[in-house]
Amino acid sequence: MTGAEVLDIAQDGVWTLIFVSAPMMLVGLIVGLVIALFQALTQIQEQTLVFVPKIVAIFVTMLITLPFMGAMMQGFMTRIADMIVVGG
Repeated sequence: MTGAEVLDIAQDGVWTLIFVSAPMMLVGLIVGLVIALFQALTQIQEQTLVFVPKIVAIFVTMLITLPFMGAMMQGFMTRIADMIVVGG
C-alpha cells in the first residue's frame, strides 16, 4: 500500500466522520443557541435548562438518523474491505 492510498483512506474516513456526526452537531448547536437566547431574554441562568434539552434533542436526532449513519459507516467499511481484498 502506497502513501497516497493511505492518505485517501484517511481522507475518506475523516469525511465519513464529518457526515455521520454533522446532524447531531448541528442540532446541538441550534438547540444551544435557542436556549441561550431564551436565557438571555428571561435572565434565567439554570444550568440544567441548557443540558437536558440538548441531550434529548441530540438523542432524538441520533435515533432518526441512525439508518443514515449505519449506511455511511457500512459504505466506508465496504470500501476498506474491497481495498484489502484487491490489494492482498
